[in-house]
Order: sequence, then structure tokens, then C-alpha cells
Amino acid sequence: MIEVTKLNGVRILVNPDLIELVEETPDTVVTLTTGRRLIVKESRQDIRDLVKSFRKEIFSD
Repeated sequence: MIEVTKLNGVRILVNPDLIELVEETPDTVVTLTTGRRLIVKESRQDIRDLVKSFRKEIFSD
């Protein structure tokens, strides 16, 4: 799971396997494969880096 911050300041965990699309419009919108959309404070690049770190951690064991 990766931790992101919603616009209201609440930190949530997101399963990166469910991320379908990340857009900056100018807010960062994360669209999941379930159709749910999340608006978060992190940038598109931050989300990308979080997913990469998550995958490195999972596959290095």
C-alpha cells in the first residue's frame, strides 16, 4: 500500500495495483480500476515514486 494525502489532510492507504490513471489538472487525480477517483495533494511524480518504491520493496524480498 502507498500512503497519500487527500485535500482535506486525511492520510489514506491506496493499493497501487488498482491505480489506472494519475492526472494533474492542476490537482492530482488518481483514478482506480474500480472507477473511484481520489484527489490528493501529492504530485503525479510523487505518486510514481511511491509506486516504484512499493514495487521495489515487494519484489526485493
